[in-house]
Amino acid sequence: MMVTDVFFYLFATVTVLAALGVVGARNPVHSVLFLVLAFFSTAGLFVLLGAEFLAAILVMVYMGAVAILFLFVVMMLDVDFARLRRESVRYLPLGLTVGIVMLVELALMLGHHHGSSQGPVAEKVENTLAIGQALYTRYLYPFEVASLILLVALIGAVALTHRERKRVHRQDIANQLARTKGDAVELRKVASGEGA
Repeated sequence: MMVTDVFFYLFATVTVLAALGVVGARNPVHSVLFLVLAFFSTAGLFVLLGAEFLAAILVMVYMGAVAILFLFVVMMLDVDFARLRRESVRYLPLGLTVGIVMLVELALMLGHHHGSSQGPVAEKVENTLAIGQALYTRYLYPFEVASLILLVALIGAVALTHRERKRVHRQDIANQLARTKGDAVELRKVASGEGA
């Protein structure tokens, strides 16, 4: 059995166990932590396959953005964080275990990437460069169409959030600018002792 096979089974096992932890954890914060571990282990599998660009994108986009978004959603839920803080000592071993597993996996990925030069080398072209050349030459039009679809989706999301709602006061700048002194000020003669 080769070293690559050992790393593959290690990363695959951690990924499956972390995915089960995402679904089975009772605490939503633990689910997000298990999700981060699953993303990290999947990135290790991508590195073993020679797809460093996909591994970097998985770590940067999913771990950096999606998992943080999930964490914000969890924080917006009605979770009793005072009780969680009181019981944080109980959860410290789980957090340390997840952190140590991620550090070990990172060391294994870096050691495998720098230590082995196996694999087919066709033209001495890096993965990122090859993806960029293919994306901006052969697949330029589908890439632009995907960009336009995302732009339309973004505009649609903004339009849906800014729809007219009843009982919501909005600023009308044209009416404010057209207002005169007579519209805004009313002078009244008030007798002495009869004021408000």
